[in-house]
Amino acid sequence: MGNHLHQKVEGTSMRLENLISWASRLFFLGAFVLLALAVIERIANLAGYTLSPLYQSGRLLEFAVVLLIFVITIQLRELKEAFIGRKP
Repeated sequence: MGNHLHQKVEGTSMRLENLISWASRLFFLGAFVLLALAVIERIANLAGYTLSPLYQSGRLLEFAVVLLIFVITIQLRELKEAFIGRKP
């Protein structure tokens, strides 16, 4: 029983890999932006100010962790596919 992502349709496989790669990079960048915002928000809160009335610094940090979990999942999937492709 084969994986439906391994079906070779002319050009489709490469576009899917590029999309997954770009999504991983975007999530990684977004996670670090949210991490930076969480740190800046925390420093502002200690000074008595707030930058984001909607979310506290801990909530921003939670969003960053969720994005990083998606990045880790995508990377593990790519590693699995690389090892499956290497088998003789």
